[in-house]
Amino acid sequence: MGLLAAVAGTAAAATVPTFALARVRPLRIGVIGSWTGPYAGGGRQFDAGMAVWLAAHNQHIAGRPVELLRRDVPGSAPEQARRHAQELVDTERVDLLAGLDFSSNAYAVGTVATQARIPLVVMNAASSGITARCPFAVRLSFTIGQVTLPLARWALQQGLRDVCTVVADYASGVDAESAFVSGITAGGGRVGAMLRVPLATLDYSAYMLRLRELKPQAVFFFLPSGQMPASFLKFWRDRGMADTGIRLLATGDATDDNYLENMGELAEGLVTSHHYSFAHESPANRRFTAAFEAEYGSHLRPAYFAVAAHDAMAAIDAAMSSPAMRGNAGVNAGVNAGGNAGLGASGTTGGERLVDAFRGLRLDSPRGPLEVDAHTRDIVQNVYIRRVERRDGRWVNREFERFERVRDPGV
Repeated sequence: MGLLAAVAGTAAAATVPTFALARVRPLRIGVIGSWTGPYAGGGRQFDAGMAVWLAAHNQHIAGRPVELLRRDVPGSAPEQARRHAQELVDTERVDLLAGLDFSSNAYAVGTVATQARIPLVVMNAASSGITARCPFAVRLSFTIGQVTLPLARWALQQGLRDVCTVVADYASGVDAESAFVSGITAGGGRVGAMLRVPLATLDYSAYMLRLRELKPQAVFFFLPSGQMPASFLKFWRDRGMADTGIRLLATGDATDDNYLENMGELAEGLVTSHHYSFAHESPANRRFTAAFEAEYGSHLRPAYFAVAAHDAMAAIDAAMSSPAMRGNAGVNAGVNAGGNAGLGASGTTGGERLVDAFRGLRLDSPRGPLEVDAHTRDIVQNVYIRRVERRDGRWVNREFERFERVRDPGV
């Protein structure tokens, strides 16, 4: 109503200071992710996580109404992601870019964010190098190395020193392999084989045969959320691998809460490491899951995509509301409202000042306490060791051990 009243007539508008009009300009956020194709579940989780936070805050961030401009990039398609980002910046004049499920897309969009000098808030892409390569990127999700290295350390604590790895052959899979292998070997363990499988592999017969021949104490696997982990676990069961005594370990991508109910008994007992579980015990998560269920019912369970999107909204709000940003009319009006106009006395843009406002930010998240590292702009958070169990008629990742304030190891 304030904006409508201000622009209702020329005389009325003339009586309102320009900076007051600017402050109620909608905050435009360009969100890039997968809403179609095999990874469309990620886009739905992004939407739901953002919606839950915005519903609890009257659809405003830092006192401004929010406009989310979505662009669909199904799967890994960096050139398409870059084109969408450029259009969001040049034509839609967005204030921030966000989303990004695939790291390849995040690197491409990072170049656009850097050229436009506006923040890029990463809500999933988990390659270690993103914030180092893009000085305007802030990560609110996780990195593969961050959640994998604690699992290697836990495995050594259990006496599992002879292991093999099976990972999808792409950047995140290689990151997971590197982190697990470095953790095991640093603790004096041995890696008998490192097997890589092409993306979209659904037949694991040859890999099961090789693992049966090697018979390590444990097998660590990393496969992107969705069909691949379910298929791997089915082959593991059908080939009788559990009867060999080999322990199976994975990151939480394998038992993504978004897919876990459909996986059911295939995943029972599987030990994983990750930064969020639907079953996490905390007041913040109980509020989050209750709000999520009130809006979406029991058919859509919040998973790590949703919690990162939720926390991204909270972080943007906190950064824009921080003392460093108060009274900054140029930034409140929109960091990209006039291209690179609004340069401060030091020559910095509004986008640069907003990126700086994220540094050192701390939040009480549904996943637990988190912070944005002041130097790297990367996420610092707890990583949990979990086991798949059936509780109250639902399959959940029950957390039973915690590694606190874990940073990306930079592998």
